[in-house]
Amino acid sequence: MFFLSSFHPAYSDNNSTASQEFAKATFAGGCFWCMEPPFEQLPSVVSVTSGYTGGYKTNPTYPEVSSGDTGHAEAIEIIYNPAKINYSRLLDVFWRNIDPLDATGQFCDKGQQYRSAIFYHDDEQQRLAEASKLVLEQSGRFNQPIVTTIVPATIFYAAEDYHQHYYQKNPVRYKFYRYSCGRDQRLEELWGTPQ
Repeated sequence: MFFLSSFHPAYSDNNSTASQEFAKATFAGGCFWCMEPPFEQLPSVVSVTSGYTGGYKTNPTYPEVSSGDTGHAEAIEIIYNPAKINYSRLLDVFWRNIDPLDATGQFCDKGQQYRSAIFYHDDEQQRLAEASKLVLEQSGRFNQPIVTTIVPATIFYAAEDYHQHYYQKNPVRYKFYRYSCGRDQRLEELWGTPQ
């Protein structure tokens, strides 16, 4: 498993500088504003960062990615404590927050910059991601193919500050966007009422 050795205040013991081993997960599921909240509410997730990955443009900006010309997807990078939450749990949350049947984007956002994808960081993440996709394919839940891609992680570029935790900074605008985009309506159609 891919590990990050870092220090995070949430795990500090008084003034000690003991480090904690964290792991990284990277997912794309359309608008990154909407992908942050489901993961940030999970215990043992240390941070969720909105950004861009999977393309060829160095240090892309939001307007560049939005144009669809960079190859990048809007994505999130999750830092988590694998001793307390496993990658399979993150995958379960990921699937239930996307439309895995849409090859043209996600919900009201269309274009490759809004594609759904799992960017794996090591062989174990690849194995677990492919197994979870296979389980969905064989479940009989859907009568269309699952088009979410599973690809190696590449450089992740953090998005501009105003995009980070947008749902907290601009709750009214966020809720309006999410509703008008039809995200929750489609998720309920696909997965049932959220638990």
